Amino acid sequence: MSAAAMAAMFLAGCGTGAPDAAPHSDDTGVSLTPSAAPSRSASASSLAPDLTTTASAATTASPASTASAANTASTPTTANTGTAVAACTNSSKLAGWSNRRLAMLTIAVPVSETSVADATSEVTAGAGGVLLFGSKAPSDLGARLKTLKSHVPGNRGLLVMTDEEGGGIQRMANLVGDLPWPAYMGKHWTTAQIQQNVTKVAKKMSAAQVNMDLAPVVDVDGRNVAPSKTNPDGWRSFSGDTAVVSKAGVAYMNGLRAGGVIPVVKHFPGIGGSTYNSDFGPAKTLPWSTVQKVGIPPFTAAIKAGAPAIMVSNNIVPGLGTNPASLSPTAITTELRGKLGFKGLVLTDSLSAKAISAAGFSVPSAAVQALRSGADMVMFDLGSNVSSQTSAIATAVTNAVSSGKLARSRLIDAAGHVLAVRHVNLCS
Repeated sequence: MSAAAMAAMFLAGCGTGAPDAAPHSDDTGVSLTPSAAPSRSASASSLAPDLTTTASAATTASPASTASAANTASTPTTANTGTAVAACTNSSKLAGWSNRRLAMLTIAVPVSETSVADATSEVTAGAGGVLLFGSKAPSDLGARLKTLKSHVPGNRGLLVMTDEEGGGIQRMANLVGDLPWPAYMGKHWTTAQIQQNVTKVAKKMSAAQVNMDLAPVVDVDGRNVAPSKTNPDGWRSFSGDTAVVSKAGVAYMNGLRAGGVIPVVKHFPGIGGSTYNSDFGPAKTLPWSTVQKVGIPPFTAAIKAGAPAIMVSNNIVPGLGTNPASLSPTAITTELRGKLGFKGLVLTDSLSAKAISAAGFSVPSAAVQALRSGADMVMFDLGSNVSSQTSAIATAVTNAVSSGKLARSRLIDAAGHVLAVRHVNLCS
C-alpha cells in the first residue's frame, strides 16, 4: 500500500482504535459493518493498499486455458502442397515487437480516478494497465475510462485496476457499494454470502469499465486490529485460520469473476504475522517453514480454483531468500510457478515501497529484477513524476535486454501473460 496514503490515514487517526459502529444492512438483510471495526469513512478509504472490460464468461476461464486460447491458432497449410506452416502464436507475434513496446506492456501506470486522462500518453505508448488511486470515484468514471481505452494501440484492451477489498480499503464504494472488512466476512458470512455480495460489487465495477481488482487478500492473520504501519493485515485478513481464509478467498475470487472482474490474489507467499509493513521499511514474514504450512494453502486453493492473477509481496521470507519476494526468483519461479504450477499473471506489489529501496533498488532497477525473477507486471505509487517514472522503467528494461541482463525471451513471456489475462489473441 502507498506509504503516503497510509501516512494520511494515521494523521486522520484511523489506526488508533476500533470504536463500535452501528450495523447496517444491504438489500439481502446481511449486516455489513464489522462488529469490532470502524465503519468506512473518507479518511479510512484513503488507506492505499499495495499497491477493457472483459466478458464475465471470459474472466472465469482458468489461466491455463486462457494462455492456451490466447497463445495459439490453428496450424495453416499452403494451398498447393499441403505443407504445414509454423502456427501463429502470441509469442511469435510478440517476438516481432521492439523491446520498448514489450516493456511498456509490463507496466501498470498509477493515476487518480478523478483524472484518468492523465495517463493518456502512457496508454498511447502501450502501457499494459492503469492503477486507480483515490477514495471517491467520479460518477462518469466509466465514460472517462472508455475514452482512455480508445487510445490503446491496436485496440488490444487495457487492464484497469483498483483496490476494492472491503472495509477501509475501497476506492469506488460510492459507485459500486460498500463491503465490510474481510475479517467480518470471514467471521460472519458464509462462502455463498461472500460470493453473492462481491458479485454485486463486481458487476458495478465492470459497468464502470474497471476490470481488475487487487483482491482478495488471502494472508492468514487473525489479529483484531486495523491495518497499520506495523501490521499490514489486521482486518484485511479473513481469519487467522488457514482453512477459513482458503474458502473465503476462493469465494471472493469467484464473486469477482462472476461479475466480470479479474481477481488478483495477494500477497504471495503470505504476509500474515509480518514484522512490519513493507511500505514503510524492511519487513519479514514468518519463517518459510511456517509459511509453507500456514500461508501457502490459501494460494494453493486459489490456483486450483483457477486464479488468473497473483500479487507477490515485498516482504523478505526468512529461509527462502534475502531479497523481497517480489524480487526473488526462488519465490516466483521456483515456488509459485514451479511447485504450485501457477500459469497466470504475476504482479509485483508497489515497487515504491520503502522495503524495496532499503534492499538497494530504485523503482526502475527493481522492475528489471522483478521481471528477471519471473514477475510479468510491475506497479509503483502515484506521485508527481508518473510520466518520467514510467519512461525510466521502460528504458531500464530495454537496456537490460540490450545488455543481456534480462533475457528477451523472459520479456516476451511476461508480455504474453499480460495479453493472456486480457484474453487477447494477436493471431485473430
